Order: sequence, then C-alpha cells, then structure tokens
Amino acid sequence: MTTADVRPQPVAPAKGPGPDRESGARLTHRLFVVRELGILLALVLLVAVTFGVNQRFLSAQNVKDLLLGSTILAILAVGQAIVIITRNVDLSVGSILGLSAFGTGVLFVNNPGVPIPLAILIGVALGAACGAVNGGLIAAARVPALVVTLGTLYVFRGIDHTWATGRQINAADMPRDFLRMGTATVLGVPVLALFAVAVLVAAGYLLRNYRSGRELYAIGSDPDAARLSGIAVGRRVFFAFMASGALAGLAGVLYAARFGTLDANAGLGIELNVVAAVVVGGVAIFGGSGSVYGAALGAVLLTTIGSALPVLGVTPFWQRAAVGALILAAIGLDRALAVRMARRLRGGKTRGN
Repeated sequence: MTTADVRPQPVAPAKGPGPDRESGARLTHRLFVVRELGILLALVLLVAVTFGVNQRFLSAQNVKDLLLGSTILAILAVGQAIVIITRNVDLSVGSILGLSAFGTGVLFVNNPGVPIPLAILIGVALGAACGAVNGGLIAAARVPALVVTLGTLYVFRGIDHTWATGRQINAADMPRDFLRMGTATVLGVPVLALFAVAVLVAAGYLLRNYRSGRELYAIGSDPDAARLSGIAVGRRVFFAFMASGALAGLAGVLYAARFGTLDANAGLGIELNVVAAVVVGGVAIFGGSGSVYGAALGAVLLTTIGSALPVLGVTPFWQRAAVGALILAAIGLDRALAVRMARRLRGGKTRGN
C-alpha cells in the first residue's frame, strides 16, 4: 500500500521531504494496512466460529469449493476496484460476464478444435470491447458512469438473450480439457484460483509501480485537479473501464469452464455482489483510495459468509442483512479513517510550523 492509495491532503510547500511528509506517509500506510488486516481478521474469526460449529467446514473439498466460489467474484472485484478508484462505477460487469460466457460456449460448439488459450483470449477481447463502449461513452461524452453502465447492463444482457434465443449450451458440447480446467488443481489449489491470483498480483503491481496506475488515484481524489496537473483523465478512465470489461470477459470464460451449462442468465445480478465486495474490501466508493488486494479479500469474505451462515443456522434474510451491515460498517470505517488521518496530518503540520 502506498500514499497514492488515499486522497491527497493539502500540505504547506516544503524544500524537501521533511519529517511531516514522512510521518504522513507512515500514517497513511499504517491506517490502510490496519483496515485490510481488519478484513482478514473478520474472515479468520468467521471461519474459526464456523469450524467450531461444524468441523467439516474446513474439509479439503469445502475449502476447494470456497476458493472456486470466490474466484470469479474476486476477478470481477479487481476490475471494479480499478474503476471505483477513479470515482466511477461499472454496473455492467454481470452482463459482460454472461455475454462472454455464452460466447465462449458458442465458440466451442461451432469450432470444436479451437485451442483453449485462444478461446480465453477471445473471451477477454469480447469483454474489453464491451468495456471500451462504456469507457468511450463516459470519457468522450462525459456522461455519468452510473447512467451509462446501468444502460449497458440491459443492452449487453439483451444482446445475450437475442444471441441465445432461448437455447442452452451443455457441458457435453464443450471440450473435456476446457471443463477439466474448471475443477483441476495444482498442489491442491484450484486452477481457477491461480487465475485470480495472477490477475490480483498483476493489477496490484501496475497500480503501485506504474505512473498510469498511480494517476488513477489522483483522478479519483480530484478529477479537476488531476486534469489541471496534466493527467489525461479521459484516456485513463477509458482504459480503466476497458480493464474492467476485459476482466469480466475473463471471468465469463472461467464461469463457462466451471459450470459447463450456459444460457442467457449467466452472471445475472452478480454486479451488486461485486460492488459490495469492493466496498467491504476498503475501496472508497467516492474514489481515490483503496487497493485491489482489499477488494479481493472482500470477495473472499462475502463468499465465505454465504457458505458459513447457513452452517450457523442463519436464515437467508439475515444473510443479506449481514452483508448490508458490512457495507455500512465499511463506509463508516473509511470515513472515520479519512477524518483521523486528516486530523493527524493537520496536527503534524501545525507542530512543524
């Protein structure tokens, strides 16, 4: 986690780094590490309590199912985090996933011998094209992302329904090697989970170490100030949505590999779970702070909640209420940390004067 993970606070001009700036960086890093560790602690406590009630909860098969269940949501959450960091939101990811999943099935039905890596690339390209539509409308026309992606949510889903025309693609229609990818493991870790880890590491590295990634935080903190400082805001937002679409396309391919049976309803309604995972994971809904690591942790936490609460005898209604309470708590915690950090930085600045 770096100082780019939070909204920059105004500071007095300084000739060098200075003790105040260094202490501010340490405080920023410490606060956001604590926030993500809090998510991890909540996950560990939930697993421990559930294991105490039913020890089969941590059986090898159940752990594998938890990893598989969180993989697709985590990949979508990484893409969504990139978008939300820029102070936008992508509500169309579920429809993009469904379109890519069904497109992958059609590809295998019409071309049984197509190589699996090529099918993955085609699915990612289809998702990236959908993301480019979102990004183009938002960046060029400057239409609010909420409005654009709400519209494309229905447009992409409508295209999927028109394409499917009520038919269903079954596992028997797709290659065995492709379907095996959805259940295979490497040293006990599902192959699909390895895809999610690769996506997470790559996205985290780009956001932390590349200027283009760090500029996304500046855009989310203050788009007008970022534009005045010379950042190509429109282009960065466009590529953020394109990245989100590409990851939704990848999630669609992995969805097809895992479930095998596909129709036009694949991924229906998952976009709300994705936004919830990102917010619970500590990415500020108003942009400018958070990390893809926290978003992935949020996805794992929500998936674990969905599996653990039935074991604890909690009804579906209270399961949804628990997720809602987590979202409210995450927003409140984010605000409290931001206020505390601003107060500490102002205090350090005053002492420095």
